[in-house]
Amino acid sequence: MEQNSVNHSHPQILYVLMYVVLIPLILYMGKTLFIPLSFAILISFLLYPVCFWFENKKIPRTLAIILPVISVFVITMGLAYLLFVQLAELSYQWSEIHHKLTEEVQHISVLLAENLGLSPDRQKEIIYNMTNNAGNRIFSLLGDTVSGFTDGFVFLIMTPIFAFLILLYRHKLVNTLYLLFPKQNRATIYEVLKETILTYYNFAKGMLLVYFSVGILNSVGLLLIGVPHAFLFGFTAAVLTFIPYVGIMIGALLPVIVVWVTHNDIWYPLAVVVVFGIVQILEAYLIFPLAVGKRLKINTLIVFIMIVAGGILWGAAGMILFIPMVSIIKLIADKTPKLNYLSELLGD
Repeated sequence: MEQNSVNHSHPQILYVLMYVVLIPLILYMGKTLFIPLSFAILISFLLYPVCFWFENKKIPRTLAIILPVISVFVITMGLAYLLFVQLAELSYQWSEIHHKLTEEVQHISVLLAENLGLSPDRQKEIIYNMTNNAGNRIFSLLGDTVSGFTDGFVFLIMTPIFAFLILLYRHKLVNTLYLLFPKQNRATIYEVLKETILTYYNFAKGMLLVYFSVGILNSVGLLLIGVPHAFLFGFTAAVLTFIPYVGIMIGALLPVIVVWVTHNDIWYPLAVVVVFGIVQILEAYLIFPLAVGKRLKINTLIVFIMIVAGGILWGAAGMILFIPMVSIIKLIADKTPKLNYLSELLGD
């Protein structure tokens, strides 16, 4: 009897292992398709209430969908253009920043080398590697994060097209979903879809307000300190807070380095850290509760797993997309009794 139970469990374990291997493989191999499609699904969730409102005003469905989709696309491209302009201006100054950074690091390393007994040649090698690697990695990381939104011509074109088609054929997609389940479950499926879309819409709308508010506060604070390209650094750090725990550290790293070598004073980097710290406290205890109300609570272990898995499979886009995808799964699991185990696993 015990042997039969063990043998019966083997196929279940094999199925689980198969899905654990197969799903990431499919996501990685098909990322050219799945990345714009995933962004399009999230955009569709955000725009559905707007499209529905337009349709209730007797605006033709196609036009009611095209207007918000094009508006989002134009706004996104405008923000991306401003960001790239700021990045281009910063790249022109990088040689000067690199030179000053080398001098500062050399000065500090000489003081440390007196106690560590490193030879001058070894010091130069360490300094050269540190400055070059630091600069390259910072710009590479920042560039990867930006390119996660605009990764090639296919991405730029296909994302709004997918969003438009998902909204246009939403009834057909929902009807197909109904056909996958027994008729008695249709009311439950409708409620789950409705609650998921409305909850995520309200959450995302509030988060946009949070990012805008945090970006303004970051930028004003950096501007008062005298940090160059304050709005670039302020809004980049605000957007990067979408990546929990890690994003704010990445967003603060570059302005700290730039202001350090620009002003040649340790108090300026400390002031930058203070600005980001104060804004983060305001965001956590004032801005976020007022704008959003409550978080889509995912436990920290799952968040870190999703950040790492998203980065491995889809790069910066995956680090951004996997968190809301898991949040949506959590919303569905909360509304579905049969998925209580998944709700418990993902929940905080």
